[in-house]
Amino acid sequence: MDKGQNSGGLMSSAGLVRYFDTEDSNAIRIDPKTVIAIGVMLGVIVQLLTFVS
Repeated sequence: MDKGQNSGGLMSSAGLVRYFDTEDSNAIRIDPKTVIAIGVMLGVIVQLLTFVS
């Protein structure tokens, strides 16, 4: 590949990176540990309901 040519790899995603890097002050903030705990609890509930029925 010639050094003068642009492959378009990183430049094509630069707008998405800028979009997702911004933080909204009105957004709901949830701790990642809380999300994991809720997922585990839902999994346990589903397993218990499957076992009971």
